[in-house]
Amino acid sequence: MIGTIAAVLTTFAFLPQVIKIIKTKDTESIALGMYLMQVTGIALWLAHGIHIDDLPLIVANSISFVLSGIILIYKLRYK
Repeated sequence: MIGTIAAVLTTFAFLPQVIKIIKTKDTESIALGMYLMQVTGIALWLAHGIHIDDLPLIVANSISFVLSGIILIYKLRYK
């Protein structure tokens, strides 16, 4: 139960930031290096989950990858 709650919270933690960035297009205070590392790390966790066929790992990291990827795209687009 604790693991499920932790997974949901950390997976959807990007959602408020994504909504704010889409509305304001303001990414000035976001560090590009941090989001490059974040998206790369999530992609690697996703690849690992696929490799070991772990559905919770795949689902959580797929959602995190999309949400953090949106932030990264906006950061690159609206420098």
